[in-house]
Amino acid sequence: MTTGHFTNDGLSLAFLDEGDSQAPVVLLVHGFASSMRVNWIEPGWVKTLTEAGFRVAALDHRGHGASDKPHDPSLYTPQKMASDCFALLDHLGVASATFFGYSMGARVSAFAALGEPARVERLILGGLGIALVEGTGDWDPIAAALRAPSLDDVTDPKGRMFRAFADKTKSDRLALAACIETSRDELSEADVGRIVQPVLIGVGTEDEIAGAPEPLAALMPNAEVLAIEGRDHMLSVGDRRFKLRVSEFLRQ
Repeated sequence: MTTGHFTNDGLSLAFLDEGDSQAPVVLLVHGFASSMRVNWIEPGWVKTLTEAGFRVAALDHRGHGASDKPHDPSLYTPQKMASDCFALLDHLGVASATFFGYSMGARVSAFAALGEPARVERLILGGLGIALVEGTGDWDPIAAALRAPSLDDVTDPKGRMFRAFADKTKSDRLALAACIETSRDELSEADVGRIVQPVLIGVGTEDEIAGAPEPLAALMPNAEVLAIEGRDHMLSVGDRRFKLRVSEFLRQ
């Protein structure tokens, strides 16, 4: 496995590159408050996809993992994070790839597919359904929780969950608070309808964050749904049924 850093938008960003350099490329785009290690290495995705014959690239988003962590909310729009993805492909000399994003990473991947469609061959959206269009509720309490002096000062249940996770992972809380303010931009139904690449949408049936996948798929000309039975937003990531379906989708 090759690991290192590349630069985009004045930021140093961590990446990994694994597998046959001549194989089709899958770019893994992780979720909010996660990292390529937590989202993709530990759940076995990098191993699964390289063993299936693909070259796997991944990055730590700005504000996450081993990448730079600015505190300016204007630096965390989906368009700017999508530009990081394309910059990594440029760094690796890769013209185009399948984008596989989870949660916030799925949102970034959808923006990427619209921004530079010729470079996005296929799209896998994990942990994100119609919330891409309709939003995922009020996230301001999460930003407030991340900025609070202590977990003891946080009363909002969702805010406490994210603050506790950020403390556990020793994340830069102010960077995450900045990220969540501007990374949750939505797409219109018309925007989504312009995503013409083959799309697989994988969402757990117990996921209360993603929104239903079927209405999102219905807006696209070439999308299909995998309902991951009995899994919530966190547990869908490493589900073996998800891995099997993704491998099949990539071979279609």
